[in-house]
Amino acid sequence: CKSIVENSALFTVLVLSLILFIHQSSGKDKTNLNFNTKMKLIPNKESILLESLFASINTIVRDQIGREVYLPFIYSLFLFILCSNLVGNIPYTFTITTSIIVSIGLSFTILIGVTILGLSIHKIHFFSFFIPSGTPLALVPLLVLIELISYLARAFSLGIRLFANMVAGHTLLKILSTFLFKMFSGGLIIFVLTLLPFALFLAITDDLTYKL
Repeated sequence: CKSIVENSALFTVLVLSLILFIHQSSGKDKTNLNFNTKMKLIPNKESILLESLFASINTIVRDQIGREVYLPFIYSLFLFILCSNLVGNIPYTFTITTSIIVSIGLSFTILIGVTILGLSIHKIHFFSFFIPSGTPLALVPLLVLIELISYLARAFSLGIRLFANMVAGHTLLKILSTFLFKMFSGGLIIFVLTLLPFALFLAITDDLTYKL
């Protein structure tokens, strides 16, 4: 457990450093040989990629929430999870989201933040969201309890969903790669016959990488 925590902390710092480096270097003028680099007027490929990603997330936030005030946080969270999953595809690295401590920690932090934000904006009216419109008065206590449990369960469900998806993908790749290694070691004929399953394994790996 200690090694998992150490790996999570180490690769969290590495992912954050990578994100900062990408954003910092995407707008630099790489043709300038001086140490005092300047921003490019014409965007490069990295800048276009980041701008397209930012515009896509901005559209989703505006359509779903209607306010762009939460965009920096959502963009940072999305990019952190994306880069963490992509870094995990590199051999001998560690995927942060395969740690349930990180996944549950992210979901609990977001739930607490959303609750505090809702209470600060809506005050006591925030609790009316737990009562569906048109509910008979006799059913209010039961429905409030059900809605409250459903609201708190999201902290577990979202974190476990991310954790389970990542662990399942890594476990599948590990099982298939071990099986293929045994087949490649079984002789010349089996080696040739294994090329087709190996091609399917590469296709699965590319598909999982694309989904991440």
